[in-house]
Parts: sequence; C-alpha cells; structure tokens
Amino acid sequence: MAGTLIGEGLTIEGELTSDEEIVVQGTVRGTLSSGDAVAVAATGVVEADIQAASLSVAGQVTGNATASERVDLQAGGRLIGDVRSARLTIADGASFKGNVDMEL
Repeated sequence: MAGTLIGEGLTIEGELTSDEEIVVQGTVRGTLSSGDAVAVAATGVVEADIQAASLSVAGQVTGNATASERVDLQAGGRLIGDVRSARLTIADGASFKGNVDMEL
C-alpha cells in the first residue's frame, strides 16, 4: 500500500505532512497536510486542520478542511468545522456542522 497509514490504536500529536495519501484509522491531533488524498476511516478521529487534494471522511473530523479537488462525507462520517473545496458530497447518514466555501 502506498502512502502513510495511521493505524488503529495509534495517536499522533503535532504536524503531519506527506506528499502521498494519508489513511487515518487511529487519532491525529494538530495539523494534517497531504499533497494527495486524506482518508479518515470509520475508526479514525482527527482533531486537526486538514489540507489535501481530496478528503474522504468515514470517521470523525473536528477542524477546518481545505481540499483543492473534493471533500466526501461518507455514511457515518462526522465533520465539525469549515470546509473549503471545489466540491462537497454528503452521503445519507453523514453529519456536518460548519460553513462551506466552494470558491477556490
């Protein structure tokens, strides 16, 4: 698997930066930045501002999200924070609280 995996049971605090895809199954607190995609799995908890090409949320995110391409909230996903992205999809069963800016 290419990219960076934050496994279940693992907690990272601070600044996490990668040029590759980041998959979060554990917990990240601080800032999260990727030149590629960020995926927050159903078991993932992110308490951080996220900057990426695209963001997929099946777990919980508390923080502002900026994605140059798209943000996808999947069923069961929860996002509390402002979203700045060209596209935003919210599936049935997802939860979102915040503001949306679709001008990039």
